Amino acid sequence: MSVREIKPVKEGKVREIYDNGESLIMVATDRISCFDVILKNEVTKKGAVLTQMSKFWFDMTEDILPNHMISVDVRDMPEYFRQDKFNGNSMLCKKLEMLPVECIVRGYITGSGWASYQKTGKVCGIQLLEGLKESDKLPEPVYTPSTKAEIGDHDENISYAESVEYLEKRFPGKGEEYASKLRDYSLTLYKKCAEYALSRGIIIADTKFEFGLDEKGNIVIGDEMLTPDSSRFWPAEGYEPGHGQPSFDKQFARDWLKANTEHDWTLPQEIVDKTIEKYLQAYKLLTGKELV
Repeated sequence: MSVREIKPVKEGKVREIYDNGESLIMVATDRISCFDVILKNEVTKKGAVLTQMSKFWFDMTEDILPNHMISVDVRDMPEYFRQDKFNGNSMLCKKLEMLPVECIVRGYITGSGWASYQKTGKVCGIQLLEGLKESDKLPEPVYTPSTKAEIGDHDENISYAESVEYLEKRFPGKGEEYASKLRDYSLTLYKKCAEYALSRGIIIADTKFEFGLDEKGNIVIGDEMLTPDSSRFWPAEGYEPGHGQPSFDKQFARDWLKANTEHDWTLPQEIVDKTIEKYLQAYKLLTGKELV
């Protein structure tokens, strides 16, 4: 007897969300997006890396605040999800009311932050020390929130003060409370996890967290956490400020697209292979385990 197909209620650039009544099932696909565009290639095992790495960090940070994960075992999910294509890349989650702010923490000066610093000496309106080199470690991590864009649009960086106003409009009377908690949780999570990652040979240059409210109004970590899709991971070995760093994330794909402008959003297979190799290497370094 065939199992009735279930359609996702929401599809993101990489994720599919399925409604499971009191809970959700979040599936990390093998799609890859760069510059807010979904590429035509799939990267095999990428979804499993994202899901299992998120699980690893959720387990590690439960002492800081709760997360939305219930299980990554498909046996805890409806029968439809007990297919090979869902094994390892699916997470049963609590339903949350997501807060409409992407919480970005930058521990090192790189990417768009470096570009902004070169022009203005600031990152997202935050004044930084003079004389920093590309990829320098910042004296203290900085919190630079952004709005969450719909697919096809770009996220917009906002100041902390703007994040208070932005949340206040949507949650009257709660803007300051939510904004300050998002900032403080984001910095605390980053510091703990970056310190651990460094002990395993990985620098977390920057990352993005997303949070939501549970049924009691408590702030909970949602979405993914500290994956190569939401973070810049650099090898600690050979780290040298003054230029861009090699990375364990989709920077391979980004760099190739930048260098080859007539790409039709399709990567050569060798770039796909290098990308997944980096994802798997990062997973093994951080967790001490091979992805099975």
